[in-house]
Amino acid sequence: MKEKRQNKIKEIIELKNIETQDELLLELIKAGFSTTQATISRDIRELKLTKVSDGAGKQKYAIVQNANKDVTKKYHQVLSAGVLNMDYAENMIVIHTVSGMAMAVAAALDNMNIQGFMGCIAGDDTIFCVARSSAFCAEIIAEIKKVASDD
Repeated sequence: MKEKRQNKIKEIIELKNIETQDELLLELIKAGFSTTQATISRDIRELKLTKVSDGAGKQKYAIVQNANKDVTKKYHQVLSAGVLNMDYAENMIVIHTVSGMAMAVAAALDNMNIQGFMGCIAGDDTIFCVARSSAFCAEIIAEIKKVASDD
């Protein structure tokens, strides 16, 4: 069932501009799949979907290409377009993003090799990241800023 659902997700995002998980959930229900937002969130991560510009000023889900150079460039673009500000306390980093971009930014961060970065959880416009220790936080923020400005 998982494979069928994920194949349907790929088909849906190729045919339609899907901006949110709720829109994707509705499309899956229309296609006869019974699922939850949490399952869709896992599918998005497993399929390595990201948000890209649809050319009309909105974002849409897209499949990340496998070429590492292209993927890295797309992640840099996502960081550049999505990150508004960052701050930290202890070993937690809070990143505020453009509305609807937190998951894409979090996916980019999770797939980058940043020393001391352990992982993150994303909402709609806020990401909570965990660093290995508080000593890494300033370095992680500096790296994110560097990558976001390189684009």
